[in-house]
Amino acid sequence: RWAGPVHRWSGRLALLAMLPVAVHCLYALGLQTGDFRVLVPSLAGCFVLGAIVTKLIVLPRHDLPALTLPLLGGLVALLLTAVWLTSAVWFFTTFGLVV
Repeated sequence: RWAGPVHRWSGRLALLAMLPVAVHCLYALGLQTGDFRVLVPSLAGCFVLGAIVTKLIVLPRHDLPALTLPLLGGLVALLLTAVWLTSAVWFFTTFGLVV
């Protein structure tokens, strides 16, 4: 009974915490297209924010097909994984494992 509201509010709080980071990345760093290694996580990060906002907009609607919400959730998970993996590849190829 309590899991649904906790999940919804934790998602809203995560979005609010992510917005300053997104604004900083977009306006302070900008979209850099000169290097493919930088372009992929940059675009994936933009798409993550868009997918999360779309998912939050779709949540209260009940007139959409049943697969809409699971597909959007899977898209968010896929994009987050892409951002994480591309960032990890950059980190480990730049700095390596330091023990």
